[in-house]
Order: sequence, then C-alpha cells, then structure tokens
Amino acid sequence: MRPVDLLDFTGEQMYFDQHLKPEVEALIQRASESYGEPEAELSLLRAYFLEPEHLTVLVSLYRYCYYRHQYADALLVADRAICQVARRLGVTTDWRELTRNDLARAVMQSMALTRFLLLALKGAGYLLMRLGDTGAALERFEKVVEMDTTDRLGMTELLAIARSKVAEERIAGAGDKVTWLGK
Repeated sequence: MRPVDLLDFTGEQMYFDQHLKPEVEALIQRASESYGEPEAELSLLRAYFLEPEHLTVLVSLYRYCYYRHQYADALLVADRAICQVARRLGVTTDWRELTRNDLARAVMQSMALTRFLLLALKGAGYLLMRLGDTGAALERFEKVVEMDTTDRLGMTELLAIARSKVAEERIAGAGDKVTWLGK
C-alpha cells in the first residue's frame, strides 16, 4: 500500500468551517472572553449539551481543559472527539482496532478528518504522559506510528520519550521487587 501524505488535505472543508448554531457560537465566544472565570467553563459545557458532536465544540472544550491543566477532563474530550471522527469516517471507534486498510478508506472520505483522528490520538497519548500513564500513552503513540509510516505527524521524538520512560518504569519496578524480595 502506498504511504498516505497526512499533510495533504487541500481543498477540504475543515471541522471549524462546518455550520455552528448561533447560540453555540455565542457560548464559545463568551467562554473565550471570560477565560479563567467559572462562567467560561459553564458556557463551554452548555455549548457541549447543545451540540455534543460538533468538533468545534469538542476542540474548544478540549483546549479549555488542557490549558487549565485539567488533563483527565481533556482526555475524556479527546476520546469523545476520536470516537466522533471515527464514526464520521466509518471506521472502528476503538482506536486499538484501527488498521491501515481503515486508514486508506478514511482518507478517501476525508483527509482532514483522518488527520484530525490521528492528531487527536497523538494528543490523547500526550495527555496520558502528563497524567503519568506512560504505558497507555505509548500504545496510542505506536498506533499513530503504525498508521503514519512516513512520520508526517512528527511522532519520532514522543515515541522515543515514551519508550524510554516505559523502560525506566520497568527497571524501577523490577528494582522494587528485588528490594522487596531481599528484605
């Protein structure tokens, strides 16, 4: 199978170009203007209740949580975005089961959404690293690398960091067992 250029999505409508209800657009704008205040989060949650499947809403909520260092919440939003995009592309919503054949079919439908899916998976892995779950992060990173064989999404560094961290954790865990057995 020929490698897919995940940076080639010219001429496609992006998620943020899709129609958004005026009320939801106003809520996102209000959240932007009141960032850091409790009203901002409430506005985004209200927008989510009104348009739970709109990627602009999900991305806005994700960014809010991420920049507020609410990584567990950001991860929930990232996972919802991954499932939403997978459904739109007609591929499995379980990223673990995603295959290169799925990717090839998805690209034919929308390169922009396919790229979004893989970048959301990469972002979720990064969040897992921040949350201290390096093993789960590594699984996601490896899935992105499996799909992006030409490293157009820049996974080399993150993958190396995650692999190194997992190896360190295994060594530290083995050392703990040895210490415990030695007592």
